[in-house]
Order: sequence, then C-alpha cells, then structure tokens
Amino acid sequence: MNTEDMNTGEKTWRVGELATATGLSVRALHHYDEIGLLRPSERTTAGHRLYSGTDVRRLHRIVALRGFGLSLAEVGQVLDGELGDPRELVRKQLEQLEEQLEVANRLRTRLLGVLDGLDQAVEPSTDKLIDLIEGMTAMRRALTAEELEEMSERRRQAWEAMTPEERAAADEARRQWRDGMSAEELAEVEERRRAMLPQQ
Repeated sequence: MNTEDMNTGEKTWRVGELATATGLSVRALHHYDEIGLLRPSERTTAGHRLYSGTDVRRLHRIVALRGFGLSLAEVGQVLDGELGDPRELVRKQLEQLEEQLEVANRLRTRLLGVLDGLDQAVEPSTDKLIDLIEGMTAMRRALTAEELEEMSERRRQAWEAMTPEERAAADEARRQWRDGMSAEELAEVEERRRAMLPQQ
C-alpha cells in the first residue's frame, strides 16, 4: 500500500510497492536509480527509496519510450532534452520496424511456399531449405548498428527508385498485410524486432 508524504500529503511509493503496482522489477527500478534515469524524490530516514507522483509520471515516459525500442541511454537523453525533437527517434524506430516487418513477410512467403509443397507431397529442395534457414536466422539474431544502417540505406535507395505508382502499390500492400495480422501477431513481430537490435 502506498503512503503519504507527511509534509505535502502527496502519495508516495516504496520501491517494492511501485514494482508491484507497475509490474516492473525492483531490480529494474534500482538500476534506473543507479544510472540516474529515475531517482526517487525522497528517502526514508532509514534510506529506503520513496517515489512521488512526479516520479511515477517520469517512469511512465520511460516505459513508453522503451516501448519504441529506445535504449536506456536514448531514453535519458530524450527526457533530459538532449536529443531535441523525440519524434525523430520515433520515426527512426518506425523505419526499423518496417524493415523487420519486411523480413518477417519474406519469411512468411517462403514458409507458405514450403507448406504448399508439403501439402502436395513435394519434398522441399535443399536450396529452398537453405533459403529458409537463412531467413529464420535473420529473424532471430541481433543485427549490428552497421547492418541496420545498411538495411535502412538499401530501403531508402529502393524507395527512391520507385515510381509514384509503385510506391502507392507498396504502401497499399503493406497496409493490407498489417491489417491482416492480429494484435498478438504484431506484438510478436515487434518483440522479434527488438531482439534483433544491438544490445545496449
């Protein structure tokens, strides 16, 4: 149960209470404190952390920005105003997500082809199996920052080479593909995308 600051009457939370209420771990909150990302406004006479409503609002922003795939360092820079407009970071994350959606879609197409062949009792060729292994490996391993940059540049060049009609068709195909996915499937793709980002 949360408590109240005796001086201001504002509700405060001990670290365990805040962890239970938010679903975060005590260890995560301790880490945020240690790196200066979320320092509790107060401490008890015994040195225990006490989080205020202002701290909870900052924590909400931290969780939201982490949900975009930002590293803890980037989150801190956004909250401290060091990176300027945070929308640019969000746009960057959206571009990376689009890249991963394309990878997932290509793998899905390959798997559907194999499934179709199996339905017809046709054994997949070794070349097709190798292609599938490559696709599944690409979906699971973390990419380096250089690889992500290279993928983004290739995507930009391909987009610039397309006619307006081709771009419109690509946008429509992407929209239809996303619309056909459930919230759970989209969440799974996002989780795989985050796993592929370089570890901070």
